[in-house]
Amino acid sequence: METQSTPATASSDTLERVLSEYQAYNAVDGSVDSDSDGVHEQLEVIFDQSAAQRRRASLNPNSEKRPSSRRQKTSCFVHQLLEEKSMSGQWTPSKDGLMNERKADKDTPEDQQTGDETPRHTQSRLLTKKQLSDMAFGIRELSKKLGHIRLLLKVRNVFLLTKAHDQKLIANTRDMTHYLLQNTNEEGQHYIVWVEDTMRDNAVFNAKGLLDQDPSYKDRLRYWTNELCAKKPHTFEICIALGGDGTVLYASWLFQRVVPPVMSFALGSLGFLTKFDFDNYPNILTRAFRDGVTVSLRLRFEATVMRARPRPQNDGYRDLIDEIIGDSSDDSTTHHPLISHNILNDIVLDRGPNATMSSIEIFGDEEHFTTVQADGVCVATPTGSTAYNLAAGGSLCHPENPVILVTAIAPHTLSFRPIILPDTIVLRMGVPYDARASCWASFDGKERTELTPGDYVTVSASRFPFPSVLPLDRRSEDWVDSISRTLNWNNRQRQKAFDDQKSSQKT
Repeated sequence: METQSTPATASSDTLERVLSEYQAYNAVDGSVDSDSDGVHEQLEVIFDQSAAQRRRASLNPNSEKRPSSRRQKTSCFVHQLLEEKSMSGQWTPSKDGLMNERKADKDTPEDQQTGDETPRHTQSRLLTKKQLSDMAFGIRELSKKLGHIRLLLKVRNVFLLTKAHDQKLIANTRDMTHYLLQNTNEEGQHYIVWVEDTMRDNAVFNAKGLLDQDPSYKDRLRYWTNELCAKKPHTFEICIALGGDGTVLYASWLFQRVVPPVMSFALGSLGFLTKFDFDNYPNILTRAFRDGVTVSLRLRFEATVMRARPRPQNDGYRDLIDEIIGDSSDDSTTHHPLISHNILNDIVLDRGPNATMSSIEIFGDEEHFTTVQADGVCVATPTGSTAYNLAAGGSLCHPENPVILVTAIAPHTLSFRPIILPDTIVLRMGVPYDARASCWASFDGKERTELTPGDYVTVSASRFPFPSVLPLDRRSEDWVDSISRTLNWNNRQRQKAFDDQKSSQKT
């Protein structure tokens, strides 16, 4: 990787650490796709001068050791007690300590690696409490570091994403495709533009007419499919989304694991996730590819549907609470994983076409929280707090908050208030065996799946965050501005001040 730095920057060790962390979170199980050049060939990092102002003394620490002293390290008796107990080895493992080293959910036979299979991605639900906490904390710390550096993307392959049924957006996609095909990057290489496979025969996009303008376009205009996004996400250096927030969510659905940096142009109804103006896209793209971009990492959730295994009719009564946190919690024969999804907005469990309300059990780690009787439950990320969560009465939440938002949809009790939980827990929501009807689960509004009595869904922090590109002149995300602009948040006429002069004259 080529590195450029300003005269006053952090050390090279800090730079290498940030880059290695970024590569680790953008690689499947820590490795880079063999068909790609790797992250090191795609990125160049430049530190911001304004973020590197330090006192001269801090850059040249004094190497002399401080004189030794016999005084105590601390005058606090609590800390003295901790040190004495630690040195004497008198500590005994607590229940909470032992739970930190235990896998968060059932380790079923389907999760085992057998034969010559390619090692599969370890799902978040199978991490220990400590591993899950360290992972979520690491993503937040990495996001803070990336917010203070500029990434120069070595862009060659550009992934274009738009609404395939919106004719106006297809015309905009054609304009951007033509612009990219006739331009080169900083190294003099022509861009390779990838558009959806449905554009091949689309009359508005008119691929044939585009290729007739220049024979060289034929080798550089290519088409992507869902399978290519799933198997070879490292093919693309950047993803450009044309549309609204729904188009950005579609990008998250396409790239379930590794996600290329997503640069979103506002062409939709709302604009919580769309940061760029399409009318000025030539200048925006030129500046972004030449001067670099700032990347913000949005934490995603990983949701896994756990299907109950059938048992003989004479096997006795089955209790979902017992199978999740009770004596049968270690029994791997009760459930098996059906499918997993990484989501950016929310997971919703609802009653679907059933006429009766849903009955849902909610668990957090090894604790049974409550039984919900409602039309459904919405579990949202901080990014998704402005979506279904807000419509259901949940709180607005800044995207940098490390939380899980749980909001009931039309609950059958007025005392069920929205609750905010830490993102280091594993949340489980299941349909009890004695429920009158099944539930339906949807993930970012897609992949709708029926949950029959005995099934449950695990929700935990995902190890694959969503990188969103921000403008260089707006380093911090203008989240408050977005809710004020799109939701008219706290928008009212200002209260008039007292006229002291008139009041004194009347007196």
